[in-house]
Amino acid sequence: MTVTGTRTRGGIGESVVRPDGVPKVTGNFAYASDLTAEGMLWGATLRSPFARARLVRLDTSAALAIPGVHAVLTQEDVPGRPTFGQIVADQPVLVDGEARFWGEPAAIVAADDPDTARRAVAAIDIEWEELDPLVDMEEALELGEVFRHAPVRRGDPDSSGPVVVEGFYEIGMQDQAPLGTEAGLAVPDGEGGVDLWVTSQWTHEDHDQIWRSLDVKPGQVRQHPSGIGGAFGAREDMSLHIHVCMLALRTGRPVKMVYNRAESFPGHVHRHPARMWFRHEARADGTLTRVQARILLDGGAYTDTTPAVVANAVYFAVGPYRVDNVHVDGYGLRTNNPPAGAMRGFGVVQACFAHESQMDRLAAELAMDPLELRKRNALATGDPLATTGQIIETPLPTTDVIDRVAAMPLPAPDESEDPRRLPGGTGLTTSRSDVVRGVGYAVSIKNIAFSEAFDDYAEARVVLTAAGAEVHTAAVEVGQGMVTVLAQIARTALGVDRVAIVPADTGAIGSAGSTSASRQTQMTGGAVLEAARAVRELALQRGDGDDLTSEGVWRSGELVMTLDELCESGPLSHHTRFRHPPTEEPDENGQGTLHADFAVAAHRAVVDVDPELGLVRVVQVDTAQDIGLALNPQSVRGQIEGGIMQGVGLAVMEELVLDRGVIRNASFTDYLLPTFLDAPDVEIELIEEPSPWGPFGAKGIGEPPTISSTPAVVAAIRNATGRELNRVPVRPQDITGT
Repeated sequence: MTVTGTRTRGGIGESVVRPDGVPKVTGNFAYASDLTAEGMLWGATLRSPFARARLVRLDTSAALAIPGVHAVLTQEDVPGRPTFGQIVADQPVLVDGEARFWGEPAAIVAADDPDTARRAVAAIDIEWEELDPLVDMEEALELGEVFRHAPVRRGDPDSSGPVVVEGFYEIGMQDQAPLGTEAGLAVPDGEGGVDLWVTSQWTHEDHDQIWRSLDVKPGQVRQHPSGIGGAFGAREDMSLHIHVCMLALRTGRPVKMVYNRAESFPGHVHRHPARMWFRHEARADGTLTRVQARILLDGGAYTDTTPAVVANAVYFAVGPYRVDNVHVDGYGLRTNNPPAGAMRGFGVVQACFAHESQMDRLAAELAMDPLELRKRNALATGDPLATTGQIIETPLPTTDVIDRVAAMPLPAPDESEDPRRLPGGTGLTTSRSDVVRGVGYAVSIKNIAFSEAFDDYAEARVVLTAAGAEVHTAAVEVGQGMVTVLAQIARTALGVDRVAIVPADTGAIGSAGSTSASRQTQMTGGAVLEAARAVRELALQRGDGDDLTSEGVWRSGELVMTLDELCESGPLSHHTRFRHPPTEEPDENGQGTLHADFAVAAHRAVVDVDPELGLVRVVQVDTAQDIGLALNPQSVRGQIEGGIMQGVGLAVMEELVLDRGVIRNASFTDYLLPTFLDAPDVEIELIEEPSPWGPFGAKGIGEPPTISSTPAVVAAIRNATGRELNRVPVRPQDITGT
């Protein structure tokens, strides 16, 4: 390891201030929705009002006759491939004769201003024949509407245990709820190509779909990273990308599209709703002997990333526990509900709620402490993953995270009558004497980076100039602080203080992969580390020295060449493509070395409940998380706190309400999100056992906070009320029984 931190400010291990922090909090940061261009037009979208309907008539003449309207396009106007999709290209660019989900785009408009664009959309003469939508997962399974069936078969199919618990579990549809809606600006280059700035988590994957539908060469589309007001998986699948490019190329002018909040809800994918059946069998001492599960995930109308989400749900259905005999079936199902895709912890969130509920149920059946049961079965390095049989070769401190959480002090009893500290808040509905306190625990395991033999890589280029270093990457900063960490890695590896992150478009550098799957710190961070080390060696060779700092090259403690002199004949540069350890495709039984790395986390939740009114206040959520190494401790803690808030939201309030496939609460007035007043106190223990392939030993940390925080909160509510609570979010009527 090359570490030159004694002379380098802002290297790894420091809580470096984010370069985008001040612009964001002062309102000066340029998000995609803020971008403008000279001569810019505005785009708008006509959407299906039905979850399923046949398009009978679509006449655009009245819209085109409105002054200021420059284009009205339908599926017939798509110049190239008429469909798109990340895994399977099965989604029409615009309705192809049948709308398959509520809010599906049917036509797009470009006009001089937003009001004219909206009037043009309203003027389109369209007639629908509403059809009966398929909205039930069980019915979809019976009809064979299956995106993917992922089976796992391991061990003795006839094995059993004397202690048996079974349970049915359900998860509603959660929205990523990014504060910034979908937005994009497309600028034609006058030569048949286009530059696109758009909300995205994976510019190169989007690019590969866009140019095919535009019927142009790949190099004629250049997608640029842009400012994003939240992602969490919502930006991994495309939304308006092709639409805004089509309008720009048709009109020959820049076109901007920004979704309003109501259309943002159907405009991006959501967390998969789930129905799950689990059966756990154990010996009398608590040792797990067999786990069976059936997991149904509602993928909605199109494939999106459902196959990968199903895989994660199945492969982590047992959680961070040892068991030799496993029989699991996972199904991703096609319905006419809004499309589902990636969301923080995708697939594992659903499975964790079920397996942790089962572990609590089993502990009760055995009259055993729930943490002791978990420790007795805890996975460790050298054990096989219960589902796939893969031997875990990287650090996995499962017992440690449990012990650390258990050792944290519990909050003192709250005697305050301040309504902000009571269930129900300032509604003044609860008295302190009516409150019951509960405590609950949950533990999770999550894979890091892409799996199942996916060619997962990230490219980066490091350039050393007289002014300092530049890191060129297509990795997308979505608010998680990646640009800060990449600069810290480069500073430490080079020994140079001044480092700038340069976002590169798809024409300037190769892919860095998706900002998802907790992968960017390890993947793009790994690429930056390799490239920076190579540039350092080039500098030492050119300067004939043994150290490099911001001043230049040193030899035996003496400066022998300044940066100006070093780069006089040109900058030093190195380009790297970094891959994680290879993974395999699963065999017919779901077996194999499918994952590159793992991380575990444990959560303890403390809640106050008014059992009579069914109101809950989440008082505190404590956690211990396996992070490899904290490259930026403050950033790590911020990610953990934010992830816990999303887990709390899923546990007690967040759900899209569907009525025959139609979202009935498509606003932040009706889709409830945790606010500062709902935020629990959080205590965090960071477990640092270095990863063998992450930069300086770091692991990805973005997803685990969300995964086991939800079942921990629900376990605490169970502890306070005695209710089974097999569904999230927990609603007041679930607590009161009315």
